[in-house]
Amino acid sequence: MCSKEFGYVYILTNPSFREDWVKIGKSSRPVDVRSKELDNTAVPLPFEIYATLRTSKYDKVEKQIHKQIDRLTDLRIRQKREFFNIAPSVALDIMRDIADLLEDAELAVYVDGKPVISGSKDEDKKIDAANEDKKRKKAKPAFKFHMVGLNVGDTIVFDALNLSVKVASDDKIEYEGRLWSLSAFTAEFLPENIQNTSGAYQGPKFFSYGGKTLSQMRLEVEETMNK
Repeated sequence: MCSKEFGYVYILTNPSFREDWVKIGKSSRPVDVRSKELDNTAVPLPFEIYATLRTSKYDKVEKQIHKQIDRLTDLRIRQKREFFNIAPSVALDIMRDIADLLEDAELAVYVDGKPVISGSKDEDKKIDAANEDKKRKKAKPAFKFHMVGLNVGDTIVFDALNLSVKVASDDKIEYEGRLWSLSAFTAEFLPENIQNTSGAYQGPKFFSYGGKTLSQMRLEVEETMNK
């Protein structure tokens, strides 16, 4: 009798992405190996493992999770890619439901970078509480121009093209008569050779004022406030 080949379905998050963006894929090797392979110049920060499901049916499970998410609505960030606009906790709930139907499933949720085997409901509640607490500690308010002392009418530069644009509101810029968020503008106009695989960008990193990126300016303000 042939032995079953086990593999993993994983949920990955990334600090450089929005909090409700995840990558859901599969791997025949340990997920920490796969996540390190994805750590390249196209992604500003390393991926973090949110949860894994080990099973011999990992290929079918990955397809089923993708199908379940696609049924909710069009949540794929880009078609034919493994990135989804869905909260990690929701993706985990779908993974748990499928795991309950498998005899050989081993579900692990990562807390502080370490896998915790999911089992009883009480244990799962503890895991969820720990992840929610971690999320609250990491969460930062969305960028607003007033945070760095910029006002409507000020000119900032989209560094990739050395293109000047105007601040139109506290969170929008104006270019050729159209309003854009910083992240949407970056996704639309960033040259193809420096785009990342997800199409997700933290806009303030790509715009500058007075020779400093908006992200640098925000960091300096926050460091001053915390002294």
